[in-house]
Amino acid sequence: MDASFDRIDDAAPGGAAAGVPASPVVLSVPHAGRDYPLALRAALRLPAAALVVLEDRYVDLVAIAARGTQTMLVQRRARAWIDLNRGEGERDPKVDEGVRPQAQPAPSTKLRSGLGLVPRRAGAAGDLWSRRFSDAEVTARIAADHRPYHLALEQALAAARARFGIAVLLDVHSMPPVGDHARIVLGDRFGRSAAGRFVARLEAAAADAGFSTALNSPYAGGHILERHATPARGIHAIQIEIDRTLYLDHALDGPGPGLARTTALLRRMIAAVEDEARRASDWPDGIALAAE
Repeated sequence: MDASFDRIDDAAPGGAAAGVPASPVVLSVPHAGRDYPLALRAALRLPAAALVVLEDRYVDLVAIAARGTQTMLVQRRARAWIDLNRGEGERDPKVDEGVRPQAQPAPSTKLRSGLGLVPRRAGAAGDLWSRRFSDAEVTARIAADHRPYHLALEQALAAARARFGIAVLLDVHSMPPVGDHARIVLGDRFGRSAAGRFVARLEAAAADAGFSTALNSPYAGGHILERHATPARGIHAIQIEIDRTLYLDHALDGPGPGLARTTALLRRMIAAVEDEARRASDWPDGIALAAE
């Protein structure tokens, strides 16, 4: 089976071998997929349009346009099929016949709300599926879609760390408008997934462009950060949530007039983090400072 994601990268300058990263920054876009397999559509109890609320609608267009030479992974398969930002164990017994509740850890808040590895609900629309999925079906999705994406992300971060002594993952998402909340939300799992100086550079880049930010509220980062961030080893990870009203049209359905400005903002933020990462060797304690 072909990979369900796109990997975009540039070889390092100077004639380096293919696959050698050109940047210490790695970009991930796990929730913007718009590929809805037939097996998924056949199991729906709601109109297919109800699934769109689960998408980080068209944030991939922003991230791809903002990318410079960074390695980037963009998931094509829809989040409704399998959620890459949930762990393999976050399986919901209400939609997944393969779950043995007695062997499950205490369910997370997301899982209880219907947003597990295979989402059960889509906002106010209610339950999505007309049937439960078999263990074989969910296991196949994990093998074909979830594990390959995480393996590719792990390899990209390891390659960046090997070449630059440090790697920084920026996990790009979008969020619905949340009242008077900041337009950009940064998540570092309350300081556990990245050195504070990277967050500070992102905050400053957004402020310089006229955008307000919040940290870890209401989104602190999920499984992708938890799995891949190891600051003590020089691998940092930060989640970036972008308010959809910044780049979508009035209906929040297609690209809008703010797309170019939002792309410029993300490009500025990526450049700021890359600059900080390339300065790593000049930090007072060198790479060891990555553990802060």
